[in-house]
Amino acid sequence: MEADDLQRLVTWSMPYGRYKGRLIADLPGNYLNWFAREGFPPGKLGQLLALMHELDHNGLSGLLAPLRQR
Repeated sequence: MEADDLQRLVTWSMPYGRYKGRLIADLPGNYLNWFAREGFPPGKLGQLLALMHELDHNGLSGLLAPLRQR
């Protein structure tokens, strides 16, 4: 994880698929779980989806609230 990755979760949008245009931080848990089962895409997007999955799975999504207010 890089220092700016948490900020990216609240600024990057999903570029394709059912949730195209939705912030990565706002993706539903079942969608993140699907990626965890099927495989995350390569590159930075996959890293961010994996990070968001970990936060969501461990109930830590609230950590992003202060970053949304910037």
